Amino acid sequence: MSSTQIAVPYSESPQKIVCVLGMHRSGTSCLTGSMQVAGLELGDHSTWNPHNLKGNRENQHIVDINDAVLEANGAAWDSPAESVIWPEAQLDAARALFREYAQFDKFGFKDPRTLLTIGGWQSLFPQMQYIGIFRHPMVVAQSLHNRSELPLETGLSLWLQYNRRLLREYRKQPFPILCFDEPQDIFQEKLRKALNALGLTAGEDTFYEQQLKSAQGGEGTPLPWNIRRLYRKLQRLAE
Repeated sequence: MSSTQIAVPYSESPQKIVCVLGMHRSGTSCLTGSMQVAGLELGDHSTWNPHNLKGNRENQHIVDINDAVLEANGAAWDSPAESVIWPEAQLDAARALFREYAQFDKFGFKDPRTLLTIGGWQSLFPQMQYIGIFRHPMVVAQSLHNRSELPLETGLSLWLQYNRRLLREYRKQPFPILCFDEPQDIFQEKLRKALNALGLTAGEDTFYEQQLKSAQGGEGTPLPWNIRRLYRKLQRLAE
């Protein structure tokens, strides 16, 4: 089935859809909250959890769709498949969900799993726009260890798999990419420009708080060459 056959008509989805792309524990929640402050609707979303005091800003319905797609392909968020095929039931679920949000002019969502399932979303909503974010590999691995007790080596491997996909998507269709490691003032300035580029209004109110960076340190830890090289590539894109 071609993408034009399964694409959702514009009248049955929000006029503007912005998808946040990024690895778990990489600042995606902060970025999504910032976009919400700038006028993006998120629908039904999380505003608190033990590992993120301001909520991960995820729409559980979208997380459920992504989990079901991954499970149908023998994969999971911590066990990615090289490629996935969307079952018809999940395509229908996504169509129905976004039909509920068609009233919103500007709608957005984030779920790090989307980097693993993005093909289906792109087929359904080819007009979708993106913004990406990444963070130092060892900080992400340490944060995953703190949250999910994943070995650091596993966290680094996942960082590589997710961020390779992030770079691949950028190369297909460039979009703003932010680095969550940047000092707060620099991050905020780049964020403001990115939001404006997406047609959102970045005002004086901010979502960012330093305490959102619960995992710190590790930046000086030696990294495998392929992870180090990818991190540098992403840093150049965020300059």
